[in-house]
Amino acid sequence: MIFKFRKYLIFLFLFLAPLATQAADLSFKTTAFSGVAQINTIEAANLPWEWQALTPAYQYSFSNSETYDPSRPLEIRINYSPANNNLKQIFSFDQLAGNWQPLLTHDDPEKKQVTATTTATQGKLIVLTNPDILTVGTASWYKYKGGLFAASPDFKKGSILKVTNLANGRSIEVTINDFGPERAKHPDRVIDLDAVAFKKLASPGAGLIKIKVEPKKIIIPELNKKLAQVGSTPTITASSAVIMLEKEGTILFGKNEKTVSPLASLTKLVAMRVFLDTRPSLDKVIAYKVQDENYNYQYCKPWESARLRLKEGETVTLENLLYSALVGSANNAVETLVRASGFSRPEFIKKMNETAKNWGASSTIFTDPTGLDPKNVSSPYDYAIITKEVFTNPLIKKISTYSKYEFSTINTKKPHKISNTNQLVRDKNYPLIGSKTGYLDEAGHCLMTLVKTPVGNLIVINFGSKSKAESLLDNEQLIRYGLKQLKFKK
Repeated sequence: MIFKFRKYLIFLFLFLAPLATQAADLSFKTTAFSGVAQINTIEAANLPWEWQALTPAYQYSFSNSETYDPSRPLEIRINYSPANNNLKQIFSFDQLAGNWQPLLTHDDPEKKQVTATTTATQGKLIVLTNPDILTVGTASWYKYKGGLFAASPDFKKGSILKVTNLANGRSIEVTINDFGPERAKHPDRVIDLDAVAFKKLASPGAGLIKIKVEPKKIIIPELNKKLAQVGSTPTITASSAVIMLEKEGTILFGKNEKTVSPLASLTKLVAMRVFLDTRPSLDKVIAYKVQDENYNYQYCKPWESARLRLKEGETVTLENLLYSALVGSANNAVETLVRASGFSRPEFIKKMNETAKNWGASSTIFTDPTGLDPKNVSSPYDYAIITKEVFTNPLIKKISTYSKYEFSTINTKKPHKISNTNQLVRDKNYPLIGSKTGYLDEAGHCLMTLVKTPVGNLIVINFGSKSKAESLLDNEQLIRYGLKQLKFKK
């Protein structure tokens, strides 16, 4: 379809027949040049996996593009239907990168229209919506910092949102400084506003108000920028990974998932399962021996080992040691529990190997009970099998997701405070019911999470991420991808 334009003002309008239950209008506006444009709808391939198409994809090109002044951008306007309460953005196809990239987009949900600008006189456009980010719904209030702040489950701290009360049109800009509300409990709650901010929009007595939010500044960690989700599957730094549906054993995502490599402290879950299978009395008191940590120093320097700061003869309970091993990944705590198990150390390690083989983890080998020895190897696929079996023990499931654990030695009353080595456990953004981290120079950063969902638990594992931060980001992206795949399986 061909359109002619006046010299100083261009309006390009295309009305499309409904596509399934959707219809869309596309228009451009500029004062930069005159010309003729051709527009076609095209098939949209390789869409970013976290987004869904809200409109058809359009391919456009302008004639007389050589007269275009790029200092005066083209304004893109696209109407969408039906109404949608989630974040929407116009994406443009990057020919060099071979993927869709987002444009800075303004959404007007009342008009059901999004706008953006471009300097490209030819290209491909589509409107995508992110079903996990809510922009229209309700807001409540709370007292925290006493300013123009808000809590959001979708936008990172430091992001700035324009918030509009849809009942009276009042608007303010707020800075996100906290996480919440829980979307599972409040499915239509967009954000919670600090009381000071809420009063700018409505009386606190209103309790809940209907709002829309418009991102003015989105904080995107540098790692998120580096690992921008522009393809149909997650982009991760991990050398190998797997997402498995626990009950069925179905693989929802894999990257070199059967490649064998060091698994570092993920070893500890098997060691603790073998220890608990001896049915110990966890309130039993045991005296610490320095020899327990000396085993660790066969593989690393003393300052390199995560450990409990205990002295010879200090007494603790087996429960204290179990929590220290699983929450804080204390290597010496594992060795003390091995000593308390009734097995010799070689017998204990042999039992670990036999247990893993009996579970079906045929490529897994253990040479020490902590994971400090890089000869301890497995694969994400094998470790998913191990995870499924280990977490049939409810105590391991409980302990591994403790954010913090505190105790004192019995005879010297020395206090110990331990934080979970998995930041995702401490953040509580996902319903985690199992967790373990691992790191060695030879292994890179490894992470396992077990995620509870209404249709079955997800096992998410990544080996060999390049840094702790990237390991967390890899795992978080895999969690989100797995959750999305489960929605499709319903």
